[in-house]
Amino acid sequence: MIEGDETMEVRYTADPQALKRMTSEEIRKMFLVDQLFNSGSVDMVYSDVDRSIVGSAIPLNKKLKLKSSKKEMAADYFLERREIGIINIGKEGFIKADDNEYPMANKDALYIGRGTKSVEFGSRKSKDPAAFYFASFPAHKDFPTTHAAFNTVEHTPMGNAKDANKRTINKYIHPNGIKSCQLVMGLTELEEGSVWNTMPVHTHQRRSEIYMYFNLSDDVVLFHLMGEPGETRHIVIRNRQVVISPSWSIHSGVATQNYSFIWAMGGENQAFDDMDWVAMKSIQ
Repeated sequence: MIEGDETMEVRYTADPQALKRMTSEEIRKMFLVDQLFNSGSVDMVYSDVDRSIVGSAIPLNKKLKLKSSKKEMAADYFLERREIGIINIGKEGFIKADDNEYPMANKDALYIGRGTKSVEFGSRKSKDPAAFYFASFPAHKDFPTTHAAFNTVEHTPMGNAKDANKRTINKYIHPNGIKSCQLVMGLTELEEGSVWNTMPVHTHQRRSEIYMYFNLSDDVVLFHLMGEPGETRHIVIRNRQVVISPSWSIHSGVATQNYSFIWAMGGENQAFDDMDWVAMKSIQ
């Protein structure tokens, strides 16, 4: 049986010139997704930035089904012309893709390719539910559904304690890992005492990026930096909130304690190192 209904919110983003004139509240309404991870439902936001969709599913006693939104997607099923990457940040769960079921432990990932007609989310225990976060982009080619346990993916240590950015980048969906059409996805974990991510900053004109911050306790505040390098803005972030970052915007953050975040990219290419670095003296 299936429980819950999915919701699909649509976002249209501003250009760099408009961002300069926006208030903090206007920036939040346009770029911040703060209404995900509701128990017993699938929640989604559709953005005009590379036609991305981000969402969450927290199944309780019954499974939740990923459905197409006819108005926004004009598709008979969600993955008719799309691909999706899913990471579990909760307790033990599972995902059923057509006739195959995949176990999903904490920080496990599942890539599901174009053409998969049915996707269902489940939790092993309703009192300790799974919490699935997903990102989806259009796809023009089919790739096989692939599961990745956390301990099997590429783990890349970066940064150092001196610069307060010692972290591990865990890469799931990328050219040397799970193959996809355009989606690139991973999870970054900062060590205790480190609070900066993606500094020095960069942009990548050839693709957009989406950050979902989590593992932030109630008394932690995170400041996500965005905008053009010469005219930056910030968004105050709480636990399990998402920032949509267009190709022209930097995307960096600093918090009062260490944290984790899931990053997802879509666009012209999948080269992780295809970045336009910004000199520290150029940031304003």
